[in-house]
Amino acid sequence: MTGSPEVFAELIGRNVVVDAASQYVYVGRLTRVEEQFLLLEDADVHDLRDTSTTRELYVLDSKRHGIRANRRRVWIRRDELVSISLLDDVME
Repeated sequence: MTGSPEVFAELIGRNVVVDAASQYVYVGRLTRVEEQFLLLEDADVHDLRDTSTTRELYVLDSKRHGIRANRRRVWIRRDELVSISLLDDVME
């Protein structure tokens, strides 16, 4: 995902969902944006190959029941991003 770090300003400090080009989905609090990386804290890094659920159902479950953090901090390469949205914007 391209664009200057300022594009992400309204998301800083909020819980977000990051869809990656790979089979990973990330849910956590966005705390920092660099030219090439995003930093999530108190994050759930989930490999969709490890489960039979869909990405959409997994994210919806995170919204309903809270983030099951398995990483204190995780850096995500911005060139892996497909989309980023507020967890509050996930529709039921």
